[in-house]
Amino acid sequence: MGIDFKRLAKEFGTPLYVYDLDYMKKQYRELKSAFEGAKSLVCYAVKANSNLSVINTFANEGSGADCVSIGEVKRALLAGIKPYKIIFSGVGKSDSEIKEALELKILMINVESEEELKRVEAVAKELGIEARISIRVNPNVDPKTHPYISTGLHENKFGVDINMAKRMYIYAKNSQNLDPVGIHFHIGSQLTQLEPIAEAAEIIADLVRSLHAINVDIKFFDVGGGLGVVYDDEVLINTQEYANAIKRAIKGLDLTIVCEPGRFLVANGGYLVTKVLYEKRNGNKRFTIVDAAMNDLLRPSLYKAYHKIELLDKKEGEESKTDIVGPICESGDFLAKDINMPPLSSGDLLLVHSAGAYGFTMASNYNTRPRACEVGCEEGECRVIRKRESFEDLIANERLYLKA
Repeated sequence: MGIDFKRLAKEFGTPLYVYDLDYMKKQYRELKSAFEGAKSLVCYAVKANSNLSVINTFANEGSGADCVSIGEVKRALLAGIKPYKIIFSGVGKSDSEIKEALELKILMINVESEEELKRVEAVAKELGIEARISIRVNPNVDPKTHPYISTGLHENKFGVDINMAKRMYIYAKNSQNLDPVGIHFHIGSQLTQLEPIAEAAEIIADLVRSLHAINVDIKFFDVGGGLGVVYDDEVLINTQEYANAIKRAIKGLDLTIVCEPGRFLVANGGYLVTKVLYEKRNGNKRFTIVDAAMNDLLRPSLYKAYHKIELLDKKEGEESKTDIVGPICESGDFLAKDINMPPLSSGDLLLVHSAGAYGFTMASNYNTRPRACEVGCEEGECRVIRKRESFEDLIANERLYLKA
């Protein structure tokens, strides 16, 4: 890794996000090469980490982008992603977002309901164009992951069932303003078992075959994202086995495989550096209070997610269990619970691992806290890629009307 976190903390302050862009490129190349021999397009899931420099890192590798708001679409374009490599997904798109996406001539809009399909059609008709679309199909496969990030079961809000999808594809085929070019599924995030992915791919590939039989010319087979990463001791899916399972599922079909990795590309290339403020005890309970909080990294509070936390300088003293907590006025404000640490002092630095995905992008200004600085490190050089917010930044869009 070779990143001097202590120097960066001294130069830029804490809390501080640090991204290893070389690691992120390595992850992209590993996944792209796994699909060698097949037509493929890797579309980075912008929601995982939407910093322009991070997106640009993948743009320079030839990546596309999976976006879930028109803001993400415009971020991707600004960062250098080509329009014909951008997919606009998401369960709730407004007419204005649909219109802008169509005017930007992106690859396709991923449709999640019959009602949305008709809204896309209506907007395309107003513009006098044909909208390229894919339909998100819910294969009702249990992804074996956290329920909050499961998306492929009928109880989840995403996509449509297979029978509804068939009706929607037939409708789109007969519409003058819709061009059904793709099919999409995504069963969940942080997936660590290949079988559910392979099962879903087989189900959706069979649907493609039935659609081809009625002259619905699907060209893009979008398998979503969701490949898991190591936070603790997870055993991961081998990327080559993953790619091979998808290739087997579509054997005999002339399709471009699209995948939408986010966490896989960036999670373990990101770190959050935080400084100890002080320690306290309530009875026998030990707390280590740091300057990062749930507004900086929400995953532990939201999902009870585990992040490895490392003390940057070795310290003497017997280790004991402590909760790493922040200054936010909520009992749910913690980065870790009951982890072993030696006695800590004000100014000690802690490194939170695996913070590159769903870290800064889920950050907020709760308790009027400015969001952290982001630093990107590439080929031995580290630079600020987002400055720390100031109080003035936080109130810039507010208007105070004082009564006389």
